[in-house]
Amino acid sequence: MIFSRELYRGLVFWVLWLVAIEFAPRAEYLQAGMAVNQSAHFLEPSKTKIFRNPTSLLYDYQIINSYPHDPEAFTQGLIFDGGFLYESTGKWGRSTLRKVELETGSILQEHSLPARYFGEGLALWQDKLIQLTWQGRLGFVYDKRTFNVLCKFFYSTEGWGLTHDDRHLIMSNGSSTLSFLNAETFQRVKQIQVHDKDEFIANLNELEYVKGDIYANVWLTHYIVRISPETGQVKGWINLEGLLGEEGATSSAGVLNGIAYDDKQERLFVTGKYWPRLFEIKLIER
Repeated sequence: MIFSRELYRGLVFWVLWLVAIEFAPRAEYLQAGMAVNQSAHFLEPSKTKIFRNPTSLLYDYQIINSYPHDPEAFTQGLIFDGGFLYESTGKWGRSTLRKVELETGSILQEHSLPARYFGEGLALWQDKLIQLTWQGRLGFVYDKRTFNVLCKFFYSTEGWGLTHDDRHLIMSNGSSTLSFLNAETFQRVKQIQVHDKDEFIANLNELEYVKGDIYANVWLTHYIVRISPETGQVKGWINLEGLLGEEGATSSAGVLNGIAYDDKQERLFVTGKYWPRLFEIKLIER
């Protein structure tokens, strides 16, 4: 009887473990509202409504340059510094921190995260790279030059996007909330709710700080919102529909995600998860 009970417990453990491994890569999508078509083995965006106020500014785009991008990169965070891109990629067991050559898309330096962590947003603060993880609620601080881990820090929500102004780190968690963190202690200083007039804008993902405003990918859409860091009010919507064109992403999970800004030459770069191209674009107000 004791043997049978222990055998039963062992079988239950392994069944639960196999289920966890099978569904862990899909969990990000399930939690955030994507429907999984299991018979066809691809992911379909849910029909999330976008509440854009008619009086808000709307921007189209002009492609200035197009560069190669790793089509296997599940892009979660993107920054530009010193002529190079730094990129955080996700997926269980495949998450990385990378230094990438802009012109060729070549990976010049790479650090792999432990398999239990799902890489997310990325920011550069002074000479340190700061990378979030999704559900691990753990952030990594790296030496920018060596990618050596300097320290780790914890936070109480999921980690999605990360950027900074001249005083704070700014973090998204997949909701309409942006949290401002002390860049040295990582303690939360304040929060804002992102809204367009009376409607909250959820699914805020990758972030970039551009000329005093916060730019945020709205996950599962082709929009980037331009946000006031003081009030959370959306100041404009950037419509990037059709940007990738016929080339397409290498996976049906390949949604728009990834914003980087070159403040010296005022260049704006965007890409997506599993996108084979990265674009420099110019915004055109309608």
